[in-house]
Amino acid sequence: MSDVLPAAHVDFLLAAAVAAPSMHNTQPWRFRVDGHVVDVCLDGSRTLPAEDPTGRAMRIAAGAATFNLRCAAESLGYSTWFGLAPYPEDEPDLLARVVLEPSDTRDDELCSLADQIPHRHTDRNPSGTTPLTEDVKVSLLQAAYAEGAQLTWLGEPEIRAVRDMMLDTDLREISDWHRSAERARWVGGARPAEGVPSSALGPRSAGYPGATRDLGARPLDKLRTASAFEEHLDLAVLSTDYDEPRDQVAAGAALERVLLVAARVDVSASFLNQILEYDDLRRKVQLLTQHSGHADMIIRFTRTHTGTGTSRRPLADFRDQ
Repeated sequence: MSDVLPAAHVDFLLAAAVAAPSMHNTQPWRFRVDGHVVDVCLDGSRTLPAEDPTGRAMRIAAGAATFNLRCAAESLGYSTWFGLAPYPEDEPDLLARVVLEPSDTRDDELCSLADQIPHRHTDRNPSGTTPLTEDVKVSLLQAAYAEGAQLTWLGEPEIRAVRDMMLDTDLREISDWHRSAERARWVGGARPAEGVPSSALGPRSAGYPGATRDLGARPLDKLRTASAFEEHLDLAVLSTDYDEPRDQVAAGAALERVLLVAARVDVSASFLNQILEYDDLRRKVQLLTQHSGHADMIIRFTRTHTGTGTSRRPLADFRDQ
């Protein structure tokens, strides 16, 4: 076995990792490659101090990137060993360490999910009238469980409670110019390499509160076309038993496994995570699941529409030399 990974393999691994979702597509990762070890680290220059002051969303994004890296490694013929937030006191920005080892055996499930990485994208469009089948819901629940998280499907009373909390969130944000300014920095316009472009915002909701988070922060984006969204949402909460940094990274891995399993059956997702930016509302969301733990994501699932993902920066920007 060579002491170093082939350069083409490194590029393939990192391209898969950075295709993961992140809040406002900030892409808050850096990677250190040393022999057959890949470290996934936070990029402190890409924080969201107003909307993500504790860094929880960044750690979730790091977990999603780590899961993609594991899938890509399997597709190249490597087995992986990994630790999440292995040194929280000494290296708090090191969120995952992945060791790659050539292997004659393949994890067919991870290889299958690797094929879905290019197809996963956040879909903020109205869903069709066909709800998800119970088989699909069970498969997504199992995907979360495989990474140590819980996915809880919400019934109509719980969904109404979530909508009420969306209204509460909007009222809190009206006078919070720090949040609106931060969102305007990352959302709207062309966005050829980072952030969320206007083209990915989807239509405004003709009703209120909407089925998706309206990220439009610029005047033109607030005037985009309005559409009617589905009346009945397929909504789920992703949560973990504990809330330490490693648990939040694990939540990100669970999120990405769920999203890739969904993509395999032509189901996509968008998020209502603005509620979770407030600790009191986050606790209320977890209570809706009737389980102990900590809510990490509120996910709306829809039948996939044709579309492309948001852009990514060049790989060289992510790598520590």
